[in-house]
Amino acid sequence: MLKICFLIVVLMTLTSNIYPVNQIDYISWAKKIADSEMKHHPELWMADFVKAPKWDYTQGLIAKSMMEIYSATGDVKYYDYVKSFADFFVNTNGEIKTYKLEDYNIDRLNGGNFLFDMYNQTKDIKYLKAIELLRGQLKTHPRVSEGAFWHKKIYPNQVWLDGLYMGSPFYTRYAAIFDKPAIFDDVYTQFKIADKYTLDKKTGLNYHAWDESKTQKWSNPVTGQSPHFWSRSMGWYMMALVDVLDYFPVNHPARPELIKILNRLSVSLLKYQDKKTGMWYQVTNLPNRKGNYLESTGTTMFCYAMAKGVNHGYLPKKFMKVAEKTFAGLIKNSTQMNEDGTTSITRACSVAGLGGNPYRDGSFEYYISEPIRNDDPKGIGPFILAAIELAKQR
Repeated sequence: MLKICFLIVVLMTLTSNIYPVNQIDYISWAKKIADSEMKHHPELWMADFVKAPKWDYTQGLIAKSMMEIYSATGDVKYYDYVKSFADFFVNTNGEIKTYKLEDYNIDRLNGGNFLFDMYNQTKDIKYLKAIELLRGQLKTHPRVSEGAFWHKKIYPNQVWLDGLYMGSPFYTRYAAIFDKPAIFDDVYTQFKIADKYTLDKKTGLNYHAWDESKTQKWSNPVTGQSPHFWSRSMGWYMMALVDVLDYFPVNHPARPELIKILNRLSVSLLKYQDKKTGMWYQVTNLPNRKGNYLESTGTTMFCYAMAKGVNHGYLPKKFMKVAEKTFAGLIKNSTQMNEDGTTSITRACSVAGLGGNPYRDGSFEYYISEPIRNDDPKGIGPFILAAIELAKQR
């Protein structure tokens, strides 16, 4: 009888897709992935496999995660990695190499979110000048009629969920540090309009984007919404919410509304979480459709947002168990040991968007057709951030 019970336990362990939660050393995992990223890309600007230096959001995401692990561990190598990157791009006048305000690309603001931390560490005025340069973009950045920012000048009249993360945490942090209370109202406007026009009330999920003009081939001619739910776009949206709430005034009347959006989306996502792995699919609500796959970047983002949401009291405590299961599933199903001793995060959609040239139509076939790769910064950064938040429970 004992042998049979032992055999059952062994078989359950071997067939389980979840890494044992109580055996996870979260900080060790954060360091393992951060160290691997530094080995893969000796200079931070190389992140995202770029061939030439470019000021962009993915490098900003890695910079943020490295500053967070530096704060959690005190290991100066993470700080030095980011400092070298900052000094490569920002000159003594606060000018940023390759950045062009006139592009009106909301992604570029996330490139500079870590500059607040650099100034706090160094008190070097050049970082404040660079922050002011980026903030200046939003003074003239084009908007839809109700006040939300266009995603980019090349995507007129469009609000994408991605853009909420690209601009709002930087904008909110600026408002808090420089005592600009009117900005908080504007930040809330960004979420209010995005949620109003991307929310699907039937599922509780948010579509990837909305075209106010309803002229894009990907947009619904009645609602202007894109046709599918993309997990990473909602991941950006959730990360934007928890990061904005760090600096959004506790007595602001819109704060409960932001927390309400976070709760609604978190609850809605539970219906689509894969029970075996704890992960989510590339196209969130169609797990059984041929070609769909469990995708790591959206999953890491949900994990981070839920864990942080619980730690700060925005979400019920049950979501910490969800985040723990998700992280364990990521370790089991989306990490890979390499011959050089590094660890990779796998199953990452490289990129997805709408419109452009060649034209991206937002169809199911489009979302599953984009390349899947390892070591994508959009998975690495949130994985490190999620691990740090989960470690706070120990």
